[in-house]
Amino acid sequence: MKCSFCGSEIRKGTGTTYVKMDGSVYYFCSRRCMKFSIEKKDPRKFKWASKPINNAKAN
Repeated sequence: MKCSFCGSEIRKGTGTTYVKMDGSVYYFCSRRCMKFSIEKKDPRKFKWASKPINNAKAN
């Protein structure tokens, strides 16, 4: 399972599951990822988050 914010692998028995009222499920590896995701921050702007940046326009 991967973190919904940073994309890192979550080991079994660790992490947090967050379920919104509309039924969507998010998995987080740490409290930091959960906090930034709820605040609607962009993971591409953080160096520690390993989500890929789409450079299609740069080429």
